[in-house]
Amino acid sequence: MDTLPKLVILALAAVIVGAVSLLRRPLVTLLVLAALAVLIVAGINLDAIITGAGNVLTYVFSPSSRVEPEQVVVCSEDSACSTIWSVGFAILLLLGFITGFAYTTLLERRFVAWFQHRVGPNRVGPLGLLQPLADAIKLIFKEDIVPQKAYFWVWLLAPMLKVVPVLLVLGVIPLGPNLLIPWFDGKWYEVSLALADLNVGVLWLLAITSLGTYGIVLAGWSSNNKYAMLGGLRSTAQMISYELSLGLTMAVPVMIVGSMNLKDIVNAQAAPPVISWFVFQNPLAAAILMIALVAEINRAPFDLPEAEQELTAGFMTEYSGMKFASFMMAEYLGMIAVSMIVVVLYFGGYHLVLVNEVPILGPLVLTAKVIPLLIGLVWVRATLPRIRYDRLMQFGWKVMLPLALLAVVWTAMALVIGDVFQSTLLYGVVSGVLFLVVVGGSLYFLTRAGQPADAEEDLADDPIITGERRDVGWALLNVVGAILGGLFALVDFVASIFRGLARAGGIPDEEATALATREDPAAPKRQTTGGD
Repeated sequence: MDTLPKLVILALAAVIVGAVSLLRRPLVTLLVLAALAVLIVAGINLDAIITGAGNVLTYVFSPSSRVEPEQVVVCSEDSACSTIWSVGFAILLLLGFITGFAYTTLLERRFVAWFQHRVGPNRVGPLGLLQPLADAIKLIFKEDIVPQKAYFWVWLLAPMLKVVPVLLVLGVIPLGPNLLIPWFDGKWYEVSLALADLNVGVLWLLAITSLGTYGIVLAGWSSNNKYAMLGGLRSTAQMISYELSLGLTMAVPVMIVGSMNLKDIVNAQAAPPVISWFVFQNPLAAAILMIALVAEINRAPFDLPEAEQELTAGFMTEYSGMKFASFMMAEYLGMIAVSMIVVVLYFGGYHLVLVNEVPILGPLVLTAKVIPLLIGLVWVRATLPRIRYDRLMQFGWKVMLPLALLAVVWTAMALVIGDVFQSTLLYGVVSGVLFLVVVGGSLYFLTRAGQPADAEEDLADDPIITGERRDVGWALLNVVGAILGGLFALVDFVASIFRGLARAGGIPDEEATALATREDPAAPKRQTTGGD
């Protein structure tokens, strides 16, 4: 390169350094200086830089144009590649999700502070980004107190039983399409961005999400503390109440796609972009799934198992140090997991524009979809109060379960009508009509919710009490009573017939008596005298 362009580049570098120094950010200034130093040491070879950048862009945007089909090795079909990639990807996945957990805590603290007109943590590191590291160091060196009357081994295993199921859920979620990775042997290896590609992925999610409750229950029981035990029992009841709604809404994508494989469900939402997401085909099921998953991970307003005002800290009352950190890690990893489940099942997963052309964008697109859901969970925690326990149960059984059944019927009707008439447009029309019906019914009940309740009738005027024959209800009651009475009469009549048949096919009473006393009826009877 000529001397003049070099001088121009050095002058521009000096201007950039001066502008950055005005920001009074030492870290940013050092990074800029390091980058400029690399360029200067390399001789400012712009031609090589442009060529390298072009090769990188070609690989990123069109990897197939540079790879011959015979050079591609499917990693799952090669035992060595499969083993190495599984171990390496599992380590990367674990480190990535642990980092995500750490900064999800920071995200929550900063957003809650913003909602409450506070500043939040901003002192440890630049912009407070090292606050999770400071919290981790504090918990690592904190004293670990074991309750005197605790069942030690169960108490010790409970945090692990809470964390492991969350990691098992995260391991089966596809983070992106298959990638082509070059290796030193000149071959390209096609690898999967899911730790395990299960054909029963939805069933796996439903089964594993239920196992975390065992960790909570065992933590409450083994602590030998009444508050912890109450928290564990609450968690069990809550899980049972919302598990049915969770399973029904997970069945909706399976019905649409005809497969429980998570990649098949994601790929079914690929084209056309956005419009084909299942949330637009059944938004009711997507909303119920999100609410049920929030209840599964015990987040506000469903955090009854760890209610601080009632149970101090619930099942975590007797835990400290890294065991307490394990429960917190399970909670925040659960937030990430439920957000990813909702995105994969209803929001297209990693698919968006250019993802098929640029597969490496898949994890970034998935992350961009998960973050708004995480912010929504934090928003709910900061704004909604904890609901009462009896209302929690009523909401699960009387509201969520009927609506989940309605969502399943919604999809089933739309699919049947679309298949019968072989029309995708008709399927969309039926889904739209059912959506309007659900919205109209919801608005009707919501408008009635603010009205005063109807005055209860006086029992003295109740026709059931007075015996007065009036209204349609009395007639229906009589009809139902007549039907039930007829059924009971029919059952009694059939039973009497069987009793008669049993008597007709039986043995005489004397023989029955003899058999009962173990005597031979054919033997002559012994005559008794008065002296006997």
